[in-house]
Amino acid sequence: MNITFNFKNFEPSDHLKEYATSRFEKISKYISDSDTAEIQVNLSVEKFRQMADIVFVQDNVHLSAYQESEDMYATIDMVLDKLEAQVKKIRERMKEKKRKAQKEKSVRYDILSLGMGDGGTRIPTIEKSDNLPVKPMNIDEAAMQLDNLNYEFLVFRNSETDRVNVIYKRKNDDYGLIDPGV
Repeated sequence: MNITFNFKNFEPSDHLKEYATSRFEKISKYISDSDTAEIQVNLSVEKFRQMADIVFVQDNVHLSAYQESEDMYATIDMVLDKLEAQVKKIRERMKEKKRKAQKEKSVRYDILSLGMGDGGTRIPTIEKSDNLPVKPMNIDEAAMQLDNLNYEFLVFRNSETDRVNVIYKRKNDDYGLIDPGV
């Protein structure tokens, strides 16, 4: 994470820079790729007001926070809290979006028929295509679901391995499981 400082109307101290750097590096635990993140810290003083204006940039995320008080160290802590809340909120939105996308995953299936072609060869043709929703469940639940729905097969997301699996009925009324990740 790249942190740059601008000071206005006062002389910067090394202790203040070190303090601010150590505080703002805590944000790196909330972001996935801290190498691309940049924080611009603008600190200024006007009479008794100690002000901090922070701009955080990473990929398509641009956040800013402003705070003022009578003590620069307290101002840095308060503006960090504001920025940290914004980063957490963005992170939660991204997680929720990812969860929602996983819930809405589906698998395409095609119904094929074999027709006769020239010279007596059999040619497969697609009669129907559809999408099946992929629901997270364990293998026992999938087997029960397969029995209840009276299907020949069921596509599901294995809740234990988080992979797409297919369970199917065999000719002897047993079940078969296809797990492509094994």
